[in-house]
Amino acid sequence: MTSSRIPGFHLLSAQKRLELLSLGQETEKNLKSGGIDLSVSDVMVENAIGVFGLPLGVATNFIVDGQEHLVPMAIEEPSVIAAASHAAKLARDGGGFKSEVTRSIMTGQIQVTGVKDTASARKSVEAKKEEIILKAHKAMPRHVARGGSVSDFLVREFPEQGWLVIHLGIDCLDAMGANLVNTVCESVAPLINDAASGQNGLKILTNLCDNRMAQSTCRIPIESLAHRGEPEAVASAVVQASEFAMVDPYRASTHNKGIFNGIDAVLIAAGNDWRGVSAGAHAFAARGGSYKPLSAWTQQEGSLVGKIEMPLAAATVGGALPVHPLARDCQRLMNVQSAKQLAAVVVSVGLASNLAALLALSTEGIQRGHMQLHARKVAHLEDLFGKEG
Repeated sequence: MTSSRIPGFHLLSAQKRLELLSLGQETEKNLKSGGIDLSVSDVMVENAIGVFGLPLGVATNFIVDGQEHLVPMAIEEPSVIAAASHAAKLARDGGGFKSEVTRSIMTGQIQVTGVKDTASARKSVEAKKEEIILKAHKAMPRHVARGGSVSDFLVREFPEQGWLVIHLGIDCLDAMGANLVNTVCESVAPLINDAASGQNGLKILTNLCDNRMAQSTCRIPIESLAHRGEPEAVASAVVQASEFAMVDPYRASTHNKGIFNGIDAVLIAAGNDWRGVSAGAHAFAARGGSYKPLSAWTQQEGSLVGKIEMPLAAATVGGALPVHPLARDCQRLMNVQSAKQLAAVVVSVGLASNLAALLALSTEGIQRGHMQLHARKVAHLEDLFGKEG
């Protein structure tokens, strides 16, 4: 792929778009069928009776860290893909999106209950740190051989409840890591319980993966906003809308929903755990005791500058990917080679979706573009069932 900038892409028929992308016969077949049939569905979930589809579109115009990306998005809501594509086009004027993504560290929690003296038990567990880490590594030998390891060890006290909670940070490389982390937690729990002289509690990862962060920024020349009205006024309105979200959790909730219009749609298309990412991000947004926006917009030196930061466990191996060919096709179309690169694209789409929503809210209102596209569905229903249907 040479460029994600494809003028007039939205004007083509669905078949013409497929032909233009030159994805190959097998991928075209997967796209037309939804990627799986009942037999695959039966392998993936219990009590399978069918396959439930979502529309799959492509967001254009994305540049992330200097690389072009066409971004597949699975979503039922009209205007989201068009809005993200438009915002990405604006971001191109400032060089696209720039990301920072940390290592893929997921945290497992081992809870010990019935601890009479948490301070003494904590010292006993910390004295066993090296032995616990060695046992953790023995529980994941293949992963360690690929470069994964326990990177963090933390013991937390809950004296009123009589608990210790031990955090193990595990670098999951290109996997999301839930099964891996849970296996390790269950493996080391008996050793930890003995050291703390306590009883078995919960042993599971946390989705608040605040050691696995993704950040994206973009810088849009204010003159690029002229099509929305007086550029300075448009930029000021976006900043004011961002400030509204910062001080009011009611607004922050909808602000973040706009971000997840983009993020969830990409994660679903890429066969990733969008529920886990959502849970972690919303917990992160509330970490200070009041729910806050995940992104912020400011004016700096003639530009509208956006920044988003959130926990984001994206994966390019494991999960649904081994059995869902269309999820693999979507990742190939996206042109991502690692979990860190996928996270960079996903968080950038979230920022683009956020910008699109704030621009609409700050100028003509959210309903104008949304309802224009919604009218296509209404017309289709009338064709199927008649105006009285």
